[in-house]
Amino acid sequence: MKGAGMLRQISDFSDFSRGHWLQELLCQGDEPRHIQSSPDGQHLLVLQKHRPPPLPRVVAFQRHCISGADLERNWQPPQPALVGLLFLQSPLVLGSWVLAIVWEHGRTEVWHFVVAVGWQLLQTLELCQGVRARIVSVCSQGASLVWCEERPPLDAHSDMSKCAFRFCVCTRALEVGEQGLRLGTVGIVLHNSPEYQVLASPQHIFLVPATATFATTSKFLLIWHPEKAKLTITAPSAGFIHRKVLHSSSKSDFRKLLLGSVGLLSGLAPLDIHTSAVSNSGGLLLMSTKGTVTMVEPDGTQRHIFDMEGCPLAQGSHVQLKTFGSILACVLAGVLYLVDQNTGRLIEKKLLSMKEVHFLESPGEEDSIQLLTQTGIYSFSFSKSEDSSRPEPCLVEMVFEEACRYYQRRSLSTSKLTVEKLKKDGVFQAPVALAAILQHSLHQKQKPARGLQDTYAKLLSTMSLELQSFMSLEVLKTCVVCAQESEVESYCSELVEQEVSRVLHSEVDKDNLAYLNSIFTSFPKAAWKATKSCLQLQQNGDGLLVARATPEVWKKVLGGPQQEDVGQNGVVPLFELICASFLRFKPKWLASFVELTQQYVSISWAYSSKDSPEGRVPLYKRALGVLAKNKHSAADNETELELLLCSKRPKAVLQALHLLIRMRRWQRVVEVAEKFSKFSPLLNKEIFTTLLAEFAQHRELDPYLDLLWPLCPAELTASDILTVVLQHLPHSQEDPVPFSSEGNQLTVGLLKPLLQRVVQRPCIQDEMYLDALQSSTFPPPTPPREHKIPSKAADDDAPQLSMPRTSSPSALLQGDSV
Repeated sequence: MKGAGMLRQISDFSDFSRGHWLQELLCQGDEPRHIQSSPDGQHLLVLQKHRPPPLPRVVAFQRHCISGADLERNWQPPQPALVGLLFLQSPLVLGSWVLAIVWEHGRTEVWHFVVAVGWQLLQTLELCQGVRARIVSVCSQGASLVWCEERPPLDAHSDMSKCAFRFCVCTRALEVGEQGLRLGTVGIVLHNSPEYQVLASPQHIFLVPATATFATTSKFLLIWHPEKAKLTITAPSAGFIHRKVLHSSSKSDFRKLLLGSVGLLSGLAPLDIHTSAVSNSGGLLLMSTKGTVTMVEPDGTQRHIFDMEGCPLAQGSHVQLKTFGSILACVLAGVLYLVDQNTGRLIEKKLLSMKEVHFLESPGEEDSIQLLTQTGIYSFSFSKSEDSSRPEPCLVEMVFEEACRYYQRRSLSTSKLTVEKLKKDGVFQAPVALAAILQHSLHQKQKPARGLQDTYAKLLSTMSLELQSFMSLEVLKTCVVCAQESEVESYCSELVEQEVSRVLHSEVDKDNLAYLNSIFTSFPKAAWKATKSCLQLQQNGDGLLVARATPEVWKKVLGGPQQEDVGQNGVVPLFELICASFLRFKPKWLASFVELTQQYVSISWAYSSKDSPEGRVPLYKRALGVLAKNKHSAADNETELELLLCSKRPKAVLQALHLLIRMRRWQRVVEVAEKFSKFSPLLNKEIFTTLLAEFAQHRELDPYLDLLWPLCPAELTASDILTVVLQHLPHSQEDPVPFSSEGNQLTVGLLKPLLQRVVQRPCIQDEMYLDALQSSTFPPPTPPREHKIPSKAADDDAPQLSMPRTSSPSALLQGDSV
């Protein structure tokens, strides 16, 4: 047992009407029963479903000896069974309520308790409209009833696959007024659906698939938002959330609702649900057969709370879940667990001697829990001291759990590493040191350091800033959980910024990348702000985008797992995530961002390096891939152009040029040609040839010929130009005539300036010898000669010549002829 809770008996049934009878009912062996208390805690209802003769029944007991007539209802086994006991709000008196007893065939009895008079039947109603309908689950929200009913097919030999979708989720208002009860019209929430268990929170209805449902439809939950007429499909463990607005009856068809999500849902594993309950905060508590308790929020997200100890739970084992303020109470196998919902920390674990335990409502007592047992009612009190709010045990466990995953990935051994082994072996000192520092710093927030080893003290001084940042992050997470709805957005924005910054300053592996993907999907605007902050993006005085991110952050953005590493599971690399964020919130900056990344790559990696981000798929192509998936408007064409041009690659520039030609944006065509023709002679030739072919086909480039002709490459001759023009002349259906009335034909006069420019240009071979031909003196001076004394062995009559000591062609050309 942990903590300092106190369990004491506060009642032995003497304060109940017919208390001895209630005690007898609780002591009747293993008979299945459902016990429920009224919202004010003054009445206790016991439903005995499978009871031997005389008859199954529901009995109400009054607490504190309230006088009045008792309530007891029996039913014959052939008669449809009772499916629910519901408490509905009554507007007659503030805080008052009525009891609705709902039977399987739709018959509903509404009872009201009056002090000194007792239980009175107000009215009997029929919920279902069809005679063959059968209610399988029912709940109440405010003054409305919501139920799931079975509508059997008329044909008894119908296909079983079609019979699986024979259920319908309905709602109906039940208003209690001074003139009596008024039943509203039936509203269809979902039809042609499988069987669901309906659970109500104050603003939402959770639809949990029944255990007998087909495996294909038991992979997700449905959450209905009555005020917004919206239905959320969620597979919490897989991170899948999809919402649809139900404007018409056709959209509430179950099969049509899932039409766009079948492919994603088919690959998911069925939900593992043993017990479900609704918390007082409006979330859905789920316990798996492995003892894991999670909370599904109304927006479809899932949050892990606690892992119960022990063996896997059998299907019939009895588990109770209930929340009291921020405390989750769970009774499992005779053990009471008290867990803080906000931090997941175990506050109390107490072994109970009672065989059967039920939670009771205790209004106004937030620091105690009332338990109904076979020997009486007990109150379990727990104190919220300052020490109980410290999250260090949870943080220390997180350190060792993370260390287990870290070392397991790098271990060659097949044996599984556990937290217990990590603590006992003492081989790995890093988690031990970090756990000691965390415990010390959390205990010594406002006290001088004591009890910490010298080695750890030095490490603490080194990592004090990181530890402070981590603690502020944990405090912020707690604020998000406890914040009001109006404050959640600002808290989430700050939390996302800190989380994105934390991941970018750590190792971006597959798990962290999947985590970043979920952040960018769930909080796109906050993730965009966090991206700008981490990369320090801003415009300078000239309007150009600049980024002052550190080299470590750039490496995380451009490196990390790539698409071939993460597979086709919907997770995309970080660079693509950021590009999509640019495209959504600041598309004009996307090309500048890609250009900045290219500049960083050129500085940090060798040009031919296979490890370079540009060595696999060029960055501009990756950005174009993101654009192709999100292309919706004509403005995206301009973004595509900028991405192609910012790469400065010849093929991309030519692709952009052809795109501009298709768009007939001739002014921009000429601007691009003038800018990129200077990059290389080969690109210059390709650009000029492309534009010359366009010039031959139409007259739209005529206003820009003065800018176009200077781009003509030096190696192009008049013959080459005429060849290109003749190859691209438009084909006419009629016989050519000398003078066309259309005025759009190419004439020699239009080509004359270009041809003159080419003909008058000096030949390339002439330029090669230009230095030699333009000598300052003609003829060139005779080089000096060296006279040598002839050798005696040589012939005295043979003349001896001496060549100049040079081998350059210009010097040879300037030499004297012999």
